[in-house]
Amino acid sequence: MRTYRLMEFGRIEGIVSGNESVPEPGPNEILLKVHAASINRRDVMLLEQTYPRPAVPGVIPLSDGAGEVVAVGNQVTRFAVGDRVVGNYWPRWREGRLTNDALDQLGCTINGMAAEYALLDEQWAVGVPDHLTWIEAATLTCAGVTAWNAVVGSSTVAPGRTVVTLGTGDVSLFVVQFAKMLSCRVVATTSDDAKVDRLKALGADEVINYAKNAQWGAAVVELTGGAGADLVVDTVGPETIEQSIAASSRYGEIVLLMWKSPNHPNLVLPGDVYGPKLVTLRRIFVGSRIDLVAMNAGLTASKSRPVIDRVFPFDRMHDAYHYFQDGGRFGKVVISVA
Repeated sequence: MRTYRLMEFGRIEGIVSGNESVPEPGPNEILLKVHAASINRRDVMLLEQTYPRPAVPGVIPLSDGAGEVVAVGNQVTRFAVGDRVVGNYWPRWREGRLTNDALDQLGCTINGMAAEYALLDEQWAVGVPDHLTWIEAATLTCAGVTAWNAVVGSSTVAPGRTVVTLGTGDVSLFVVQFAKMLSCRVVATTSDDAKVDRLKALGADEVINYAKNAQWGAAVVELTGGAGADLVVDTVGPETIEQSIAASSRYGEIVLLMWKSPNHPNLVLPGDVYGPKLVTLRRIFVGSRIDLVAMNAGLTASKSRPVIDRVFPFDRMHDAYHYFQDGGRFGKVVISVA
């Protein structure tokens, strides 16, 4: 089978292709014929060694991928040959809180989906919504679950409440969809006027160009009649936290995905510049298997589909990484494997 392995950090060409034997499933394992995989920002951070959890040298990268079960171990009970599944980002985290014995990640400390076949413990996998294609299903594990937990896990979200998203990255687009699924008002931000209509077509009620309006937090407050947003999903981090606070209602919530950045190694929160706000900062780190199951149920009920920007063939993995890094995309970058 064809594989890619992360053999050298710091450059995309350090992801090396090769040919290996197709593995045999053990008693509790399932063998997947991988149909598609996708790239997340985490995968680039692993390559650049800026991710909080270092990758194992030689690991097969990519946490996100979807495949068909083609063989099962003799003790497997959760899946059968022919089932369509994805792996969980934290394969050992089933529910509840993330514990120290569940810190392995697909494509980081455990082989991921950048291969024609993937071997998973049956407990590490979840079924795919029937209405999704292989390409769409390959996008769910990281960005999808992160966005789901940002919205559904919020104590401030309810029908009619306001949710703010930043930019048009993978998580932000999922947030727009999930917030509309819960009948929220969505205010999206972008630096590209060409993306305004696409955001509105996806469900955004209002769009602010933050390149033209650096004080976009105040613009959110104005759009909400002075109330501010109930939830801001801040996918950027320290650079945007001040405006996220400005955009928030007094008791709003900010989901913060990035705690540090090269230009801001330490997060410094502004004082009471924006009045006596009592916002809650919440950190999330993707989610558990039960969260992935719940998100898939939501997608099935709503018939929602992930946004796909571009699909690359398997032998153009390096091109896919370069395209992802170049930015400007609107939706997921997917690799067609099978």
